[in-house]
Amino acid sequence: MVTIALKGAEFFAYHGFYSEEQILGCKFLVDIAADFTPDQDLANDDLATTIDYERLYNIANEQMKLTRKLIETVAQAIAGKIKDNFPFAENIRVSIKKMNPPLTGKVDYSSVVITV
Repeated sequence: MVTIALKGAEFFAYHGFYSEEQILGCKFLVDIAADFTPDQDLANDDLATTIDYERLYNIANEQMKLTRKLIETVAQAIAGKIKDNFPFAENIRVSIKKMNPPLTGKVDYSSVVITV
C-alpha cells in the first residue's frame, strides 16, 4: 500500500453558512491522503503508475473556488473528483480546516474529515 499526501494546502475561499462569510471569506487548510496498491513496480519511476500530488492540489484548488455553505460539501466534492481521476485509489481522506471561524470566542479552526 502506498499513500500519497498533501498537508496544509492553504486557500482563501468564501465557504460559510452565513452570507457575511461568503462575502468576507477566510483562510482554509486542506489535507489530502490517497492510498493505492501499485499494479507495477514503482522502481520504473513512472508518474502514470502513481497518484500525482500536483493533480491532487489542482483538484482541491478548483473545488475551493466554488463557494458552498458547508465545508463538508467541499470535502466530499474534492474526494469525489479524486476518485474520478484516480479510480484505483482505495482510500481517500480529505480534511478541511476553517481558520479562525466567526464565533463569539477564540477558536483556532473548525474542521471536517471525509473518508471514502
